[in-house]
Amino acid sequence: MKIKDIPQDESALKDFTNELCYAKNENGNYTTAKSKGWNVKKEALDATWNDIENQKKEALEAIKLGIESPINYYMIKSLMDLQILSDYTGFWKITIKRHFKPSVFDKLSKARLEKYASVFKVSIEKLKKPE
Repeated sequence: MKIKDIPQDESALKDFTNELCYAKNENGNYTTAKSKGWNVKKEALDATWNDIENQKKEALEAIKLGIESPINYYMIKSLMDLQILSDYTGFWKITIKRHFKPSVFDKLSKARLEKYASVFKVSIEKLKKPE
């Protein structure tokens, strides 16, 4: 691919990052050039963000129905999984899964709530009652 042919299709990350690509310059030598993105990647990113938004909505609904605690919602919102949340909090994954239960979450100590609030960068009040 030639430098002039590098795709410059804007995506959701247009204001945050550029992709470094290898392309041929006018002399036919490989060099690096920046790309804003390309449609295939944009469509994949958009689908991923839509999926995350749907997961957040489902988690909020589960909170309202008393099926789940807010921990799962904030984990999704923070783009974390159990392993990452475990690494940040120091809690075992099995412990975090237990904290997903509203009956267990409601009995968490202030120290544990503070740990979660700190990791998710919210107050304890906001942790208990998300959006």
